[in-house]
Amino acid sequence: MDVWLPYAWDVVRLGGMLAILLGLAGPLTWAERRQSAMIQDRIGPNRAAIKIGNKEWRAFGLLHPLADVIKLLTKEDTVNIRADRFLYNLAPFISLVPALVTFAVIPFGPDVTINGVAYPLQVARLDAGILYMFAVSSLAVFGVSLAGYASASKLAMMGGLRAAAQMISYEVAMGLSIMGLVLYYGTLEPYAMVRAQGELLFGFLPAWGVFVQPLAFILFFTAATAENKRIPFDLAEGESEIIGYFVEYSGMKFGMFYMAEYIEVIVVAGTLTTLFFGGWQIPYLMDHGFVFPWGGGLDLSHAAVTVLRIGAFMGKLLFFCWFQLMLRWTLPRFRYDQVMSLGWRRLLPISLANLVVTAAVVLWLEA
Repeated sequence: MDVWLPYAWDVVRLGGMLAILLGLAGPLTWAERRQSAMIQDRIGPNRAAIKIGNKEWRAFGLLHPLADVIKLLTKEDTVNIRADRFLYNLAPFISLVPALVTFAVIPFGPDVTINGVAYPLQVARLDAGILYMFAVSSLAVFGVSLAGYASASKLAMMGGLRAAAQMISYEVAMGLSIMGLVLYYGTLEPYAMVRAQGELLFGFLPAWGVFVQPLAFILFFTAATAENKRIPFDLAEGESEIIGYFVEYSGMKFGMFYMAEYIEVIVVAGTLTTLFFGGWQIPYLMDHGFVFPWGGGLDLSHAAVTVLRIGAFMGKLLFFCWFQLMLRWTLPRFRYDQVMSLGWRRLLPISLANLVVTAAVVLWLEA
């Protein structure tokens, strides 16, 4: 049994990652519809139902994602006669796969000790995990660009160009905003960064990234929202216009672009949780239980601590998913020139200044 345990654990952690990404992507489509309806004082999704006898079960609209999947699977897959079929079919995969594999370096719980051996709740533990995260996520721009080009449509091409310009612009500021955390914690490995956030500042304040680098949190979240092409940065899709890099797509190819957007929402939520909000850490919860700075504590078993920490990660993840949905239905869309100006003339100089100040402070503290 011990020989097969590492392989069984690989299946467990890979299944856990896919359960988080694929298990939340569908309900998020329902949550976005329901939340937008509540904000706009509408009823929201409530028509899809399963009829059992004389009674219809609507489940508060939760059946709508299932109806969407059935519709996408049965919908005709139309292709522009002038389209480049190879690139046209490849583009949805290039958009979806980076969104899936980026989450591999995010730890969704502490190491689990079985028979004296520690097994990680993280698919891939890389020394340069942060660099891997940015390198893989940046590949998504090729998917949207190819989708616009291969569709042989002027409107799709315009959406692809908008997406490429926007994503490249904000990747610079997003990467620079994280470098302050790397300097402070002294690591590029997400799990080590989460462990470091278990310490206390001034004896009572958790050493979370949001307290260490509050400006970096604002910069990163703004840039990540623009990177995902969501309102108020949805110029690549233009939902109120007849434009968008996937305007020529239908069926499951469109569904893959749609799914990639919501998986990216989950990835951003997981990244924010990991880098700025302690990941699976709970304030004052150590490996053996709670230890309060004002004295006293509460002893807990290893299993109880593990369950609490995994629950903490999932709670933070769901909160930031909700927050991104709320943001979408709260802010109006920016103009294209405003989006470019914000990225290059505001976020980039501020992120550079934040990095320089952080480097000076870290050097002064270590002197």
